[in-house]
Amino acid sequence: MIPIFVILVYDTAAERNPKVLKTCRKYLHWTQRSHFLGELSTAQFRSLMSTLTATIDPTHDSIVAYTTRSPDLVESTTLGLALGGPGDIL
Repeated sequence: MIPIFVILVYDTAAERNPKVLKTCRKYLHWTQRSHFLGELSTAQFRSLMSTLTATIDPTHDSIVAYTTRSPDLVESTTLGLALGGPGDIL
């Protein structure tokens, strides 16, 4: 099984933010206010996306998941305060 490296960002209505945040923290590492990343199996990724699909209002909310086969293929630069990090997933 090859893991999938996921970068997920969301923009949801305030009333749905807590549920989306809690769901994302079950699967991924929080790195910034509405930004998560981590490695998931294909089944975990499908489960995450299914749960989020059932949580959001698709006429108002937006979730974008970027996937790649390796975190080594992603370069990032942080300006200002680095938030979050690779701590424990809830």
